[in-house]
Amino acid sequence: MGLRAENRKMVGKLVVVAAGMFAFGYALVPLYEHICEALGINILALGEKQVPGGSTARANTQVDRSRTITVEFDANARGPWMFKPAQASIRVHPGELATVMYEFQNVQDRKMAAQAIPSYAPRQASAHFNKLECFCFNQYVLEPGEKKQWPVAFVIDPRLPKDVTTITLSYTFFEVGGKVPAAPSARATGQENGG
Repeated sequence: MGLRAENRKMVGKLVVVAAGMFAFGYALVPLYEHICEALGINILALGEKQVPGGSTARANTQVDRSRTITVEFDANARGPWMFKPAQASIRVHPGELATVMYEFQNVQDRKMAAQAIPSYAPRQASAHFNKLECFCFNQYVLEPGEKKQWPVAFVIDPRLPKDVTTITLSYTFFEVGGKVPAAPSARATGQENGG
């Protein structure tokens, strides 16, 4: 048997092994779901299916319906563009998922890259304001005149101190890449050396 014949035989074996590995990997997902369902573990993998012994739609037991928090939205832009929340405020229960939209438009005649930084008032609210989705996690490039809407999905932790009834979420939107003018220095404002 020649070297070529041995190579063909080896390639044939490797193709069979690769096909078998693919089929095994493909079969693992339904196999895993059936095993978990039969054993009653990993109920989250059941997705939209009915959980054995439960109802189809379960209420979120983490929501504190005895309290209502007003969340106010603020937007500050450093640069010539439009940036604002779609609504000024909403009322939510701690533990309840809420989503608000922010609107942005690049009104310049050039492409720009920008990012937002959030801040909270009162300060102790920041530890209890959990953002699940936020445009502040990324930088964005917008073409001249381009408009965008970005969501902020959040949950307020039910452990928020009881005396906090209003939270202000404020974003400062600024251009990335050195196009933002620097803040005035102490010398330029006459405040150096007590001046």
